[in-house]
Formats: sequence, structure tokens, C-alpha cells
Amino acid sequence: MDLLNGSVANFTEQLASPAPVPGGGGASALVGAIGVALGDMVGELTVGKKKYADVEEEIKALMARAQALRVKLLACIEKDAKMFEPLSRAYGIPKDDPTRDEVMEKCLRDAASAPLEIFDLCCECIELQKEFAEKGSKLVISDAATGVVFCWSAMYGAAVNVKVNTKLMKDRAYAEEINAHIDAGMAKYWPIAEKVYQDVYQRFC
Repeated sequence: MDLLNGSVANFTEQLASPAPVPGGGGASALVGAIGVALGDMVGELTVGKKKYADVEEEIKALMARAQALRVKLLACIEKDAKMFEPLSRAYGIPKDDPTRDEVMEKCLRDAASAPLEIFDLCCECIELQKEFAEKGSKLVISDAATGVVFCWSAMYGAAVNVKVNTKLMKDRAYAEEINAHIDAGMAKYWPIAEKVYQDVYQRFC
């Protein structure tokens, strides 16, 4: 399934369909990519301005990171679909099949891996948005705030798509390790994203 080269309209039509993929993980990856692209735009509209000459090299470095993160997040759209499809089939294995638990466990781990990657990438994106909001052109500061909200939403979407899989894992030690990673990331990056947004929002109140 080629989810990257179609139109936005086609992607949303597929999301709205009864097909198992794309789903919440792929949608989160797309939202995160859009969010970090907005940060990159802030950078593009900052470089070359005399007022921001002292931070130009920092902004360029941030833009390079943002571009790399956007590419990785877009790749996760296909990855999430590829990893989830075997799990959707595994649910159909009869409960009395002796291989069912082993197959399900592997499929659950694989299905959790893509949203886990999306989650980590979105955490990085939030850090970048903080820098863009602080150092970027004040003329486009609202785009940094919009971008951080998108990355924040994508992080939340990825988190729940990890946990829907860890909830069903038989290996509870592994599941709880992943859950703890998600909980720690949420606790760290939610306040950062909230502060970035509120700092910008309050300027217009």
C-alpha cells in the first residue's frame, strides 16, 4: 500500500474506510510531520533576516533536524501500516490453535514498534519547536505554536497506539518497560509543549 504518494483527500478517505490501515498510528505520524514542517517554515522565514543574524546558524541547524524528522515521520506512515496488518490477521487465528499466543505476541510487539518510534520522534519535534519559538522570527511565532500543538497531538496519538498493544502482551515485563518509557516521555514533553503554546498564545491576549 502506497500511503505517501496519494492526495491528502485520498489518505483521509482511507482513514475513514473500514480498512484496518491506515489508522491512528499513521495519522499521528502525518500530523507530527505537518507539525515539524511548520517549525521548519519558521526557520525558512527567519534565515537571512538581519534582526536574527546572531542566531542564523542555530536556526539552520534546527531546520536540518526538522527536515530529517519530517522524512522519518512520513516513513512511519507506511511502517505503521506494514507492522499492523499481520496483527489484524492474527486476531483471526482460532483460540485453540497452539501457535496463536506466540504469533500474537510477535505481532503485538511489531505493531507497537511503529507508534513507539513515532512517539519518540514527536518528542524530538517538541524540543525543536521550543527552539523555533524562542529564536525564530516573531512574525511567524504563531506557526511555531501551531506546530507544537500538532506534534503534541501526534505524541498523544502515538502513545495510545503503543498502549493498545502492550495491554494485550503476555510478556508483562517487556510491556511495562515500554509503558514506563511512554509515561516518562509524556510527563516530560507535555509541559514543554504546553508552555511553548501558552507563551505564544498569551502574546495575543
